[in-house]
Amino acid sequence: MKRVTLLCGLAAVAISFASCTRNMEMPEQVTMAKATLQDKIRGAWAGQIIGCTYGGPTEFSYVFFMNDKIPLEWNEGSIKHYFDRSPGLYDDVYMDLTFVDVFDKEGLDAPVESFAKAFAEAGYPLWHANAQARYNILQGIMPPESGNWRNNPHAEDLDFQIEADYAGIMSPGMVNQASHFCDGIGHMMNSGDGYYGGVYMAAMYSLAFVCDDMEFVCREALKTIPEQSLYHKAMADVIRWHSEYPGDWHQCWFEVNKEYNYDIGCPEGVQTGFDIDALLNSAYVVIGLLYGEKDFGKTIDIATRCGADSDCNPASAGGILGAMLGYSGIDEVWKKPLEIVADRNFAYTDISFNKAVELSEKQAWQVIERAGGKVSDSDVTIKVETPQAVPFEENFTGHFPGKIHFVRDILANVDSVCFDGIGVVARYDFITTTGFNDPDYVAEVEVYLDGQLDKTVILPYSKGKSPEFYYKYEMPDGHHKLAFNWLNRKEGIDIRISRVLTYVKKD
Repeated sequence: MKRVTLLCGLAAVAISFASCTRNMEMPEQVTMAKATLQDKIRGAWAGQIIGCTYGGPTEFSYVFFMNDKIPLEWNEGSIKHYFDRSPGLYDDVYMDLTFVDVFDKEGLDAPVESFAKAFAEAGYPLWHANAQARYNILQGIMPPESGNWRNNPHAEDLDFQIEADYAGIMSPGMVNQASHFCDGIGHMMNSGDGYYGGVYMAAMYSLAFVCDDMEFVCREALKTIPEQSLYHKAMADVIRWHSEYPGDWHQCWFEVNKEYNYDIGCPEGVQTGFDIDALLNSAYVVIGLLYGEKDFGKTIDIATRCGADSDCNPASAGGILGAMLGYSGIDEVWKKPLEIVADRNFAYTDISFNKAVELSEKQAWQVIERAGGKVSDSDVTIKVETPQAVPFEENFTGHFPGKIHFVRDILANVDSVCFDGIGVVARYDFITTTGFNDPDYVAEVEVYLDGQLDKTVILPYSKGKSPEFYYKYEMPDGHHKLAFNWLNRKEGIDIRISRVLTYVKKD
């Protein structure tokens, strides 16, 4: 293990980082100019915002990869356009900022209940694992149970993956600190491979601050993920396929999809072309990082063209590379559109890009000192950590998607739903007439399983809505029957059961 001193200035940084690459090991300690670390923190936030904007127009527009010849527009007004007209694009940014804000107000030891409260009561809309987590928290199911797969059918979705940037940015070079700051928050909305997506992203951010070899960062960060997990296997495969097909990201993409493009958990994605699974989208981030060859534009372009969640994936890839290059290492063509809005607050927050950088700097100084490093007026000394794997978790153990029953009828017309297997998820939506005007309405429906009352489902019409009507796993293997009793029907509104996904026992 080596001790490395980083001097202010890009040339000095590159020379110092080279030893990490040559010896394929992390230094025990890194000293760099405070201004250099500030530049890297700024680059991390900038890369995330720029990547999100670049891929924004393509989000879930491509089931397969996007042809290289299809142009993607980028100009000085690109970021301002979304700030003005579609600020919800930056959901992965303002979700991050929710957690950054709590750390700022309550300190590094803020309890998970504070994050859960801020997350659940925030004004922004949520989807998938986040939406179910918000519903769970508002119904009194707190972390980590709110993100556990038994309580959250979306536990494997990428929600925490796109929101874990804060943990890596506040923990430069201290990868286990990053994992620590992932634990409580990440388990609010995810578990298993869904949780690992966030841990891995945060680890790559953390290591990118102290090493400029992207393949080494991808490999070393993977040590935070248990080797027996499917997530670890998949990311290791991406790195291996990059070595086998070094000049062709399309072939690597093909191998990833051939092996891993299937969804077990997300009720919207199972047996469809829609895939918001953390594992697949993490793979696309890594493809962008490895094949991008530390060229910022190339990195976010490839991460975008891989498809699926193609605004969040280039955001992650751009942020990680931004931490490595620093803000000063990102070309002006990418930064100029951001500088136009640098002091404008993101939707649902009172935090701008410049403010986010300032808060993360302050938090990084605190983490560095807590972990045994030093912060002076001019320099920082970071005690670099050897990655340790977080505990092993597995979702949907023994479960495999079975039949999908397309019900597509209102609850009053559904006498019962019969199915075979060990698990079930029923999807729904509200149907309203023109005269309905009660945003505070909360439906209460009794669900009977095999003739016995199993649960009274609480379904808010608006804020805090659950994405799924009813779900249950780990049932006795066999024939089952669902029946429903709507306790508080109201004029002008109906509940429609769209489809019922079943699970069979996996040997």
